[in-house]
Amino acid sequence: MEEAEPLMLAEPEIRCVIEDRKVREASQSSPSSVKRPTLPAFPIISDSDSDLRSELGEDEDEEDTDHKISNTDTIIHLLKGNLGTGILAMPDAIKNSGLLVGNLGLVMMACICVHCMHLLVGNSQELCRRTNLPFLSYADVMETCFATSDNPVLRRWAAQARRLVEVFLCITQLGFCCVYFVFISQSMEQIFNHWYGEMDYHLYMLIILVPMVLLACIRNLKYLSPVSMIANLLQFSGLAIIFYYLLQDLPYSWERKSFSSWGQIPLYFGTAIYAFEGIGVVLPLENQMRTPQEMRGWNGVLNTSMILVSCLYIAVGFFGYLKYGDQVAGSITLNLPVDEFLAILVKIMMSLAIFLSYALQFYVPVELLNPFIQRRVSPEYHLRAEYCLRIGLVLLTFSLAAAVPKLDLFISLVGSVSSSTLALMAPPIIDTVTKGPHCTWQTFVKNILIFLVGFFGFLLGSYVSVGNIFKYFMGDEH
Repeated sequence: MEEAEPLMLAEPEIRCVIEDRKVREASQSSPSSVKRPTLPAFPIISDSDSDLRSELGEDEDEEDTDHKISNTDTIIHLLKGNLGTGILAMPDAIKNSGLLVGNLGLVMMACICVHCMHLLVGNSQELCRRTNLPFLSYADVMETCFATSDNPVLRRWAAQARRLVEVFLCITQLGFCCVYFVFISQSMEQIFNHWYGEMDYHLYMLIILVPMVLLACIRNLKYLSPVSMIANLLQFSGLAIIFYYLLQDLPYSWERKSFSSWGQIPLYFGTAIYAFEGIGVVLPLENQMRTPQEMRGWNGVLNTSMILVSCLYIAVGFFGYLKYGDQVAGSITLNLPVDEFLAILVKIMMSLAIFLSYALQFYVPVELLNPFIQRRVSPEYHLRAEYCLRIGLVLLTFSLAAAVPKLDLFISLVGSVSSSTLALMAPPIIDTVTKGPHCTWQTFVKNILIFLVGFFGFLLGSYVSVGNIFKYFMGDEH
């Protein structure tokens, strides 16, 4: 009887997760009419697994596989999800660490981040089996692992764990949007100031504010698909042209520092972990695959995609710093000449690609915050409230970007604060809690070490980034 007790105690939490999932889905259409279910004060032992399946219905048996994506599609989406402004900042990351230390660090960080992605996918599959839910989002995984734990203390923290992940998801995505504002404005400033004379940097931000607002007001992802496709083409074409410039007239590697300084390592960490921004898209893609079991494995979709991504990161970082040395900018595109047609073209292409990607990054915080806002207004004002939320978030990212127009500092801060939490700290917690008493001491020690890497990177990276931002405001630019 004692062996069965943890399962019986956990069953109300499983039921609560299922009910809470229904509530969140229903709240998208009528958020003011639903309430979050609460956990019962005593264990329910009369329900069986078949009862839990009936809570969900049998829709998964009738799933339309025509709308699922192939392994090749998944690889393409994973490449796009990881190749944003972060890859353009890789030479700046190497500048803060040194040619040898930075590239070895990128290899180690890639291994750790990919391992954490595997932890997230594997535990998601295990929790789906426990709860009979067809799929789980990142926040769902965090909540469900706590809610189904054998430890009653952990079960009480399920809702708070979910909210913590949602908060950092919002911070991450809005941070990306701020970086996008800075990146596009700096690229425009460089081009137009060279050809048409000096103009204040903030005026360029104002110029792109209206198009950003209009783009962010697109509510349906279906209409963003062509936009995303165009952004992909522009970005990959732009990377090819960037390599054309980077591989010309390279100096010898010993002419660059192999190690920078210990004081700059936190900035390196923040920039590098920012680049591994794709952990948030892994579960949504795995949920849409025709063969989700092929996501993992040594030659699976995840490893194939991330090896390609990591090789591109290392190549851009290595050759970018080797080419420009300590003169490298927060984005490698800013180092390209402004008096050559091809260089101007790549600046425009990458700026346009980042601009078109803004709405996709913007979609996540809107989806998380919109139900919270709509529960507090009358149904007839739901549409107005959503548009006010969208415009307000654009103005928020615009204000932050205008306040700190330093691309390298912004990227390092966003990476240290939010990317380190989602990419390095949350997955080992999920893995440890999900395994519970079955977690071996080797796995526990490994998870603790990964968590500590993320935690100290979070603290030191945030401290140094914020300190350098204060120096910038005091007029002492680093």
